[in-house]
Amino acid sequence: MKNKADIVIIGAGMSGCSIAYNLAVRGAKNIVVLEKSFICSGSTGACGAGFRMQWGTEMNCRMSKFSTEFFEHANDILEYDGDIELRQSGYLMIADTEKELTQFRKNIEVQHACGIPSRMMSLEEAKELVPHLNTDILSGAAYCQKDGFLNPHKTTDAFYKAAKRLGVEFYTFTEVTGIKVEHGRIVGVETNKGYIETPIVVNAANAWSQGIAKMVGVELPLYSERHQILVTEPVEHMQDPMVMAFNLNLYVQQTPHGSFIMGRSDSGEPRDLRRTSSWHFLEEMAKTIDNVLPLIGKLRVIRQWAGLYNMSPDRQPIYDKVEGVEGFYVAVGFSGHGFMFGPVTGTVMSEMILGMEPTIDASRLKLSRFAEGNLFTEPSVV
Repeated sequence: MKNKADIVIIGAGMSGCSIAYNLAVRGAKNIVVLEKSFICSGSTGACGAGFRMQWGTEMNCRMSKFSTEFFEHANDILEYDGDIELRQSGYLMIADTEKELTQFRKNIEVQHACGIPSRMMSLEEAKELVPHLNTDILSGAAYCQKDGFLNPHKTTDAFYKAAKRLGVEFYTFTEVTGIKVEHGRIVGVETNKGYIETPIVVNAANAWSQGIAKMVGVELPLYSERHQILVTEPVEHMQDPMVMAFNLNLYVQQTPHGSFIMGRSDSGEPRDLRRTSSWHFLEEMAKTIDNVLPLIGKLRVIRQWAGLYNMSPDRQPIYDKVEGVEGFYVAVGFSGHGFMFGPVTGTVMSEMILGMEPTIDASRLKLSRFAEGNLFTEPSVV
């Protein structure tokens, strides 16, 4: 392992790999990425694999549109020797109350202002799109054809391989044990495999980001929360779009090989780093699906797993150069959406670190917004 680097990135999930690639493609040299396990071993590898542009805040809409447009050409841009398995078959957002339907209409106004081709959909249209949907319990729906799915492992692999071709060095199974600061400046990183001298550290450790920040005396207003997913036996193709509901609390998609992947949130989930599975999730998920998509409720469950959402108070990420610790940057707090924001994260952070004119203005996502009370909460999160 080398003992000196210009930039050290902590975390080799989607965010870390995208930041590394974007730095290198903009001319940065001597970049090192440290990962305590293997590439894509954290939240990215456990995610539900979807990406969408249907959000309720302008910031999230603009960032997701940027990322979606990148994904549409990612195989070519990253010169990937595989396929990220892009499938734009849409997200069908369903509402079961008039209040939620009103929120959908507000969201679409924001989305249209950002150039996103979403639309309200009648229950008859929703039923035609997803015939096994129980529309009797619904009040309306929204839809965007450009939303869709990716393979998170292959997409991260594409960024990883592109970064490596540009000279980025990745050290897996290399855990950061400390960050050295002298006179308010980053000077190096301690790992279980040795010390790396560096003036810049990028915290892209997602669920583990609070622990990394504490190494330099910084408290991040975040918490990590377990979120669980299950997958069913494969069946013949029967559903194109992701079906998502906020009040009814679910997201469910059918994979290319026929299995259904689904998840839901739970306010009682532990706020720590455990990634175990629970019977409670399985039971509640089954009840939810049986109510909303009853035909899917008859399928057998093959397995379930858990990942970690790194939650911010307004459920939007933090992109910033931290004041008081020169050379310390954070790309954290994605609240379950770090994978789908990967391209914009890499772009924003690389331009910030290199002092370049920003392609997309993410200044509202600074860490200081929490102390200032300048929050704009994202309403559309499962």
